[in-house]
Parts: sequence; structure tokens; C-alpha cells
Amino acid sequence: MGKPSPRRFIKRTFTLKRFIETLRDFMAHTDDIRSAVHGRRVDRAFAEKIMLAVTQVNGCRYCNYYHTRAALKAGVSDQELQKLLSQEIGDFPEREAVALAFAQHYAESEDHPDPEAWQRVVEYYGEEMARDIMAYIRMITIGNLLGNTFDAFLSRLIGRPCPNSTIWDELGALTLSALGSIPMGLMIGTKALLRRLAPRRSIRIA
Repeated sequence: MGKPSPRRFIKRTFTLKRFIETLRDFMAHTDDIRSAVHGRRVDRAFAEKIMLAVTQVNGCRYCNYYHTRAALKAGVSDQELQKLLSQEIGDFPEREAVALAFAQHYAESEDHPDPEAWQRVVEYYGEEMARDIMAYIRMITIGNLLGNTFDAFLSRLIGRPCPNSTIWDELGALTLSALGSIPMGLMIGTKALLRRLAPRRSIRIA
């Protein structure tokens, strides 16, 4: 009997083109992301639930490990966590289920959700909180796909290449991610600093 053929790595990963497009979209929404983190309209536990809903579809083992621990630390119960890991979104209260269902749908549609599904989120939560929810979805999607792309590269090294990826996609996305993390952080930090240093308008009395 011959050796069984190695199982292929089949998860959603970045192509180089898709990574560049996603990075551009992320940079265009840095204000939304900062507002979501600091605005506290979405509390930490809810944010972790949203990110886990996306992660369960995309299957990133690194994000799953980190955000499972973060969810427990934020106060998500073991029962809720098990439901998230099993993708049982319907058992959550409506105030969370609407966002969790959209997060799941967003990942399943590979970042091309039905406009009506998004409109439902906006109508239910209002525009500001809807943008916050979308910001967390954007952040975790990048993390998921980078984690999967790294795993695809590791899988390629042991003879299990991802059928929808190339070594150039993998190396390109991972290299650009590593090179881009420093200037991205500097840009976000600079924008925040400039806002703080911007002089307030005052009325001068002659």
C-alpha cells in the first residue's frame, strides 16, 4: 500500500492583490477603527463576540486562540463561548444576534455582504454603532487572513500547498504586512498627535 496523499490546506487566504486592496480599505477607515476602540459604544465583551463570529468562519487558529482567551477575560460566559465556537448565533439576545449574524454573513460572503443585511445593522444600531461593529469586523478579517496565509505558507513547506494560493501570494502578503506595520502605526499615531496639537479656534477681542 502506498502512502496516503497529504491533506491540502483549504482555508481562505490573502492573494497579494487582495491584501493590497484590503490594506487600502483598512487605511481609509482608520478613523472609524479608532472611534470604535475609544468610543465604547460596543463594549469589550460584545466586540470579542463579533470577532469570534468572523473567526469561526475564516478558521484562523491564532485569532481563535487569542480571542477565546480575550472573550473569557472580558466576561463572556463559557456557555456563550461554546455557542460562538459552534456558530450558534441564533441563541444570543437580539441586541447582539443582529451584529453577530452580520459578522458571520460578512465572512461567509468573503467581504461582500448583502446590502440589505448591512442596512439591517444600520437601522437596528444606528449609524455610529454600526460603523463600530464594521470596524471590528475589518480588523479581525485582516488578522484572520494573515494568520491563514502564514499557515498556508507553512503547509506549502511540508508539501500541502493551498490550491487557491501561490508562494508569491503568501510571501508577498506576509512581507508587505511585516514592512507595512511600522509605517501604518506611525501614520495612525501621527494623525492622532496632529489632532491633539491642532490649535483651537479662539475669538480675539480688539
